[in-house]
Amino acid sequence: MTRRETRQFPDGFDWGTATAAHQIEGGNVNNDWWAFEHTPGPDGAPRTEDPSGDACDSWNRWADDVDLVARGGLTSYRFSIEWSRIEPEPGEWSHAAIDHYRRQCAALLARGIDPVVTFHHFSSPRWIAARGGWTDPATADAFAAFCARAAAELGPFVRRACTINEPNIVALMGHLLGVFPPGHADLDEFTRVTAVFNDAHRKAVAAIRANAPGVPVGLTLSMTDYQALPGGEAARDEMRAMAEDEFFACVAPDDDFFGVQTYSRFRVDANGLVGPEDGVPVLPMGYEYYPASLGNTIRRAWEVTGGNVPLYVTENGIGTDDDAQRTAYVDAALDGVLDCLDEGIDVRGYTYWSLLDNFEWAFGYRPHFGLVAVDRATFARTPKPSFEHYADIVRAGSH
Repeated sequence: MTRRETRQFPDGFDWGTATAAHQIEGGNVNNDWWAFEHTPGPDGAPRTEDPSGDACDSWNRWADDVDLVARGGLTSYRFSIEWSRIEPEPGEWSHAAIDHYRRQCAALLARGIDPVVTFHHFSSPRWIAARGGWTDPATADAFAAFCARAAAELGPFVRRACTINEPNIVALMGHLLGVFPPGHADLDEFTRVTAVFNDAHRKAVAAIRANAPGVPVGLTLSMTDYQALPGGEAARDEMRAMAEDEFFACVAPDDDFFGVQTYSRFRVDANGLVGPEDGVPVLPMGYEYYPASLGNTIRRAWEVTGGNVPLYVTENGIGTDDDAQRTAYVDAALDGVLDCLDEGIDVRGYTYWSLLDNFEWAFGYRPHFGLVAVDRATFARTPKPSFEHYADIVRAGSH
């Protein structure tokens, strides 16, 4: 067997992992996702396989999570702040909630870990949903106002800010496919929501910059490696334009970074999506094991943004019960990052999704993306072999 060549990552390359508030904190009863989980669909069936419930109890056990990130030798931790906790009603500000996140940021900094804060990760306050949510243009202004005040209070502790996590997924799943809140399937509504998200991002960038000077700000987008089979080029381009390009339009050249978030590929022929290729493993969420998708989407993000905006991989990972498969996926995905670096693409960091096995939205707790297992009854955290493997890569700075 030939030993693989070790390749070095650049000095200062950022190594991270990520979570989201609603997926790990537990008890986020005041947002649209909690309401969605507890409201049956039109057919009377539950909207999610499990309700989020206590999640990983990270609202109380966040220090355990910080310890894990430090144990892994990581240089950043990307997490979200929960809007519905901080502003439970319009203009009503929870000093206790913002102080909770301030303490978390300070604890990370004390361990030499950069807090990377996402201001919106899928969940919105119930009062926003009651006013029309992201279908209402005024939501962009309400979100910008939230960002302004939160940035002013957290700015000294934040090292990078993500405005909105995957607005394309919220728009697609919630307003076209009906499997995220508010559960609608309306093409015109999807188009309106896209415009509101784009407006919200630009206004949020301005608000964060004004109130947290010097903190880099950017957008994270869900990207898929769309691959055209013979005759499928036009269908691929149309599908990709709706799912991604409409959202790339809001990424200005003066954004400080762009976050690539990739998991797999879609194959497309003249009639649309084609199923998984024979012989390629299919993961529990129904998509292919395809780690090469990361390098391919990094290249596309670099092309679409004109090579003007530095890139971070802000999410990449695999939902699987086979931890050896997770390790192999990370290895192959990082090979793709190294290839992109060799090609001169400005990739500044890699973030594995996710730190913990957590609430995976409509799929409940069935998919396991975590480097760390979480006991559903005791909340005990148990690092997996993939955690140690990733930590070894981080310590070596090579792969």
